[in-house]
Amino acid sequence: MAPDTARASALAPDCEVMSSVDEDRFVIAAICRDGAWLSMRAEEALDLDGWR
Repeated sequence: MAPDTARASALAPDCEVMSSVDEDRFVIAAICRDGAWLSMRAEEALDLDGWR
């Protein structure tokens, strides 16, 4: 399966991105698009400083 690599500029200007931890999974999603989400084990997710 090929990932959807749409650039953020292709999203609606009022599109929100949300994240949560559900049990042991970290989930992040663009709520304005169907299927625009990802999930990984929470222990593998980088903290904010790790993304910089």
